[in-house]
Amino acid sequence: MQTIILAAGMGRRLRELTAKNAKCMVSLGGIPMIQRMLTQLDGRNMSRIILVVGYQAEGLAAFVKSLGLKTEILFVTNRDYEVTNNIYSLSLTRDYLLEEDTLLLESDSVMEDGVLDKILDHPFPNLALVAKPEIWMNGAVVSLDSEGNISHFVSAVNFRYGSMQEYYKTANIYKFSREFLAGTYVPFLEAYAKAFGRTRFYESVLKVIALQERPVIKALELTQERWYEINDIQDLDIAESIFATGDDKLTKYMKRFGGYWRYPKLLDFCYLVNPFFPNERFMDEMRANFDTLIREYPSGMGVNSLLAGKYFGLHPENVVVGNGTSELIKSLMEHVARMQGKIGMIYPTFEEYPHRMREEDIIPFPGMGEDFDYQAEALMKFYDEQDIAALILINPDNPSGHFIHRGDLLRLADWAERKGCLLVVDESFVDFADCEEKTSLLEQEIIDAHPALVVLKSISKSFGVAGLRLGILAAADLDMIAFMKKDVAIWNINSFAEYYMQIIEKYQEDYQEALERFKDVRRRYVQALKKIRSLKVYPSQANYILCRVENGMSSRRLADILLNRYNILIKDLSTKTGFEGGSYIRLAVKTDEENEALVKALAEVLG
Repeated sequence: MQTIILAAGMGRRLRELTAKNAKCMVSLGGIPMIQRMLTQLDGRNMSRIILVVGYQAEGLAAFVKSLGLKTEILFVTNRDYEVTNNIYSLSLTRDYLLEEDTLLLESDSVMEDGVLDKILDHPFPNLALVAKPEIWMNGAVVSLDSEGNISHFVSAVNFRYGSMQEYYKTANIYKFSREFLAGTYVPFLEAYAKAFGRTRFYESVLKVIALQERPVIKALELTQERWYEINDIQDLDIAESIFATGDDKLTKYMKRFGGYWRYPKLLDFCYLVNPFFPNERFMDEMRANFDTLIREYPSGMGVNSLLAGKYFGLHPENVVVGNGTSELIKSLMEHVARMQGKIGMIYPTFEEYPHRMREEDIIPFPGMGEDFDYQAEALMKFYDEQDIAALILINPDNPSGHFIHRGDLLRLADWAERKGCLLVVDESFVDFADCEEKTSLLEQEIIDAHPALVVLKSISKSFGVAGLRLGILAAADLDMIAFMKKDVAIWNINSFAEYYMQIIEKYQEDYQEALERFKDVRRRYVQALKKIRSLKVYPSQANYILCRVENGMSSRRLADILLNRYNILIKDLSTKTGFEGGSYIRLAVKTDEENEALVKALAEVLG
């Protein structure tokens, strides 16, 4: 069997990366894509490799020859690469196509070895590798018959996003028999090129062939195998992380800070979101208004403060709505910095707070217990002796999950007023607390009665709408609220987030049911984690569990293994202040099925 690789294109979408090099010379993980592909093929007993070159052909050919491959490399040149497409490039290999079974590849594809093994080892003579379409995929899409044969190549005109589950995306990796090429494909290729010119794609010929009464091309589905098409700089960035290995892979994933919907097979136990809300009825209402919301401007801060206040029972003049709590934290800490005082902080903590302050302006609380617990009395006793402008408290704490009850928080708020400092309570995870009494401080009576109190809440996390980026801050200090409203942008949230606040109140009962379901799942999850002997599990009232690895393995190494071996992402806490010298991880609470997958992987790795 021979391989034909199409590599004549200019790769304009990769911008300066292809200014002086062929597209396939762009490096991925420090290795040019063409070198990666040719090295993979060189170990698979190909009779020869035909490389169709065009743009920067001389440089590409010289590089390929320098690799010293054992497989014979032949070059075919498309001198009209600027005005033709890959149907013409492939037609230039006509004589070769008639001689042998052929593996057809495009030089901008990146794949793991198992992808090539899968198609080469399969006995069916005419195969196309396909995958279930994901939202990042572009290119040829097909539908299959009941026997797995390609029945249609779906054109852009006929493509329907509502039918995504019925489609398959081609991976642009094909295996064809000499009989099929000589008797069907090449004649169709020549006729099609003659009729429609040289600017089409070779899949156009396959589309015509698929319309025959007797299907001849079978689809072979890729499931767990890694592959990617590199069309632009974003594709390159994503592929860099997908094909990274070891600790480098973990580093690249963590630097993305989200966007993991681009990795649909990834189990994300790092970023925190309610797994059971919103429900389908809520999502249907959002979808029904999609067209309007994407075309219309959102309201300004005044209206959005009114909407948030309506849901939480607060006056709009006491509320600031943020593009996530991160925006509000930034503005709040700028206000606190203007007070020209030290800040009380309890480590370990959510690092967005200390990152907004100078280290010398932070007074850490030294009384953390063995299980990362602390009480209101201890906080008041220590900070009574300190000159602070504000005390920052996350409740439940992130990442420990430690929880202080509302009565103690109100005593802290009274103490803060007497001391003349602010008490900032971030209750982003408080809805997950399993308590009989009320837990939230977001009540107008509480805000009015405690002028030193500032309360923040991330709507994204507890309500499961992280993509909307919503958070609120409430306080009795109207000057501070006015400062923050001017500090953030007038349209700091989008129309989808505004509409969410408009309709969420009628889903309150559904939300409470989701929270009860969550608490049941968390109990089972904690019990399962505790059965892993080399894992110390800390009590948590949040939607995450803090654990310490006790078998000598570092938390970084454990996170590395889980990502590379199991495609599971967890939060390694080794670089977080407050965990020095310990091997700590934070695990999000997800569905029973997902939690079981993580527990199984942890048990296998930790023994």
